[in-house]
Amino acid sequence: MRRLVGLAGAVFLATALVTAPAATAAAAPAPAPFAAQQEAGALPPMGWNSWNKFGCNINEELIRETADAIVTSGLRDAGYQYVNIDDCWAEQNRNAEGKFEPNHERFPSGIKALADYVHAKGLKLGIYTSAGTQTCAKTMPGALDHEDVDAQTFADWGVDYLKYDNCNNENRPAIERYTKMGDAIKKTGRPMIYALCEWGENQPWLWGKTAGAQLWRTTGDISDNWTSMTGILDQQVGLEKYSGPGGWNDPDMLEVGNGGMTDAEYRSHFALWSLMNAPLLAGNDIRSMPAATKNILANRDLVALDQDWAGVQGHKVRDDGDTEVWAKPMSDGSAAVVLFNRGVSAVSMAGSAAELGLSGRDFRLRDLWTGAETETTGAVRATVPSHGSAVFRVWPAKFPTAAPAATFSLDAGSYFPAGKPFTAHLKLVNDGSTPLAAARVKLSAPAGWPVDGRGDVVVPAVGAGKSWARDVTVKPVQPGDTVAMSAQVSYVTAWGRRTLSADASGPVVKPFAPGVTPMSKAPFLLTENGWGPVERGTSNGENQAGDGNPITINGQVHADGLGAHAPSLVRVYLGGGCQSFHSVVGLDDEFATGSVTFEVHGDGKTLASTDVFRHGSAAQTLDVPLAGVQVLDLVVTDGGDGNNTDHADWADAAVTC
Repeated sequence: MRRLVGLAGAVFLATALVTAPAATAAAAPAPAPFAAQQEAGALPPMGWNSWNKFGCNINEELIRETADAIVTSGLRDAGYQYVNIDDCWAEQNRNAEGKFEPNHERFPSGIKALADYVHAKGLKLGIYTSAGTQTCAKTMPGALDHEDVDAQTFADWGVDYLKYDNCNNENRPAIERYTKMGDAIKKTGRPMIYALCEWGENQPWLWGKTAGAQLWRTTGDISDNWTSMTGILDQQVGLEKYSGPGGWNDPDMLEVGNGGMTDAEYRSHFALWSLMNAPLLAGNDIRSMPAATKNILANRDLVALDQDWAGVQGHKVRDDGDTEVWAKPMSDGSAAVVLFNRGVSAVSMAGSAAELGLSGRDFRLRDLWTGAETETTGAVRATVPSHGSAVFRVWPAKFPTAAPAATFSLDAGSYFPAGKPFTAHLKLVNDGSTPLAAARVKLSAPAGWPVDGRGDVVVPAVGAGKSWARDVTVKPVQPGDTVAMSAQVSYVTAWGRRTLSADASGPVVKPFAPGVTPMSKAPFLLTENGWGPVERGTSNGENQAGDGNPITINGQVHADGLGAHAPSLVRVYLGGGCQSFHSVVGLDDEFATGSVTFEVHGDGKTLASTDVFRHGSAAQTLDVPLAGVQVLDLVVTDGGDGNNTDHADWADAAVTC
């Protein structure tokens, strides 16, 4: 009876569609920009994936609501179209037919109904499994030896994208496993993006296309922290020649908006991933993202870098230590550049049009974060905040069409010793071909730190290609715990008046007290860590604060110290009055794998370093002289082979002053 009713309903619906006026027919939603090119692999896919934010806590309501939010937030219109369900969507066991069974409680309507819902929004649905016996979360089967039936199941459900992981693979050859699924997808006849998640273990950039894939992971998983993001970035250097239309390097999904990094760090993350033609798969809660997150993800100028039809991956063109210049040639003859600051304080950075592969005497310069356009004779300069990025697109021009490119900087350092005056360096640079006139500079001193002399000045003119600079001494009167200061300059150009601002801030620091100070009790100027926070008094543990264990190296338990995960940095201010640093270092017993080295730096110079520690390596005692050292850095590296389970202990770490 149910079938007859359905048939009658279908006949009635068909009649209604034939007889109803055309104007009443519901219009199909417009596809996302670049939709067809992404589907064919000619451009990197864009969309969303559930794992980074939700892990296994997923259900069909979340997927529907996310699809709705992608549309209403404007992300679909910016190019995002794939709604990808990651691990944990299926029952633990296959059904009687040997097929995947969607989880009965969390996906009761099934994947086909979910695909239909997503498709009705002008979006596409993605799904996940592993090239192993189980998936990584071990909550559902993998597809190993079930490739044909699983690929056909996905096709029958209307799936548009498969992420194929690498867990529980029985040590069978990767190329064999991934090619078998690629062949199975082709047999279905359904267009489907095939994303290899092989973690870069067997150089999939060399064989991924042959296996049928349109993208391949180049590294292990990303985590929502600065060290993880930059570590993955570093592993992309040299891979640019393997990426292009039809096959893309995948440095893993985006963490933008998940809370583990600052907005400046998220902007760098997104800018660099866009420059590298990475698949742009948001991993946050789209339904409730703040404006700052939306403004990053929906920045169409940056998306345009990622989706440029020529598909030339951006690459690093200069590495000056804490500052880097990355560039990408564009199909219209322009070039994009990211000025990237890994340092702990703002810095003035510059690249050049020649460095970007451009020639000429004049250039149009567009700031891709603000949209502002200026003119330069070749320099591409910006004051870049700590862990931040400045992103520009540069076009050759025949003559100036905008105000000259100018930068204004305020450099006062990243920390401020209590009771001591400091110098603030002000600088205004004109990189254009026309002058800056009647510049008015004003410095606002921090509370409790008056300026020695006047904090404002009038500069009659800064000529083309010239600069103006001034040093200002700031003295302490009633300093608090932090210093925050700002400066502003306004000037006149042939295109009207312009205003620039700059700021500087940092903690007020005091020397260590006389005696022995355990590092677990020391105030940190800065910490960076590859997995979770640096733990005080325990091992690193997992990704949350306070989840470490007793520090244990080769069975020896230590009552105190620091637990880190490579790559890691702990920075403290000593003030020059300490004598020595002591620690027992080694790999913690909480994992049976890993490889690390330890380094002790004083004022930027290496004072001590170790060979590579591996599981079972004997602990090593470090006693390091510190005479005259102002700033002490404790550094852990990954031993040169990636940072998987690199849990490092600074056991009994202490400074004697």
